[in-house]
Amino acid sequence: MKDAIHDNPTPWIADHIRRFEETGGHPRPGAADLLLTTRGRRSGLLRRTALAYLRDGDAYVLTASNGGADRHPAWYLNLLASPEVTLQVGAATFTATARPATAAESARLWPAVVAAMPSYAHYRTATTREIPLVLATPVERAG
Repeated sequence: MKDAIHDNPTPWIADHIRRFEETGGHPRPGAADLLLTTRGRRSGLLRRTALAYLRDGDAYVLTASNGGADRHPAWYLNLLASPEVTLQVGAATFTATARPATAAESARLWPAVVAAMPSYAHYRTATTREIPLVLATPVERAG
């Protein structure tokens, strides 16, 4: 039996997930959105959220901004504990391995992240924590 997936309960994110599913993975025309499923670090439950992304080679770049809050988002803490995640991009769903970007990778990627989503520039100034970038790389399947 497959584990049930628990969607992010924040109303606007739950609405975004619903629109993602209703539109075949294109809830905001012209925007790069995906669904990320992680394993809850305490509960062990599968947790799904919607995120904007950009690409860096084969990797999907995710921003753990949490809207500029002073704490990391739960999905980020979950993938630190269990880096095997599931991504849904458009209609495609696949397993990926997620890891925080290195300092050098973050320095290189932040200008592109802000260019794609200007609100991230504000989020960086709204908090004292370092907002991590995450690289999620699809797992190659033999066969």
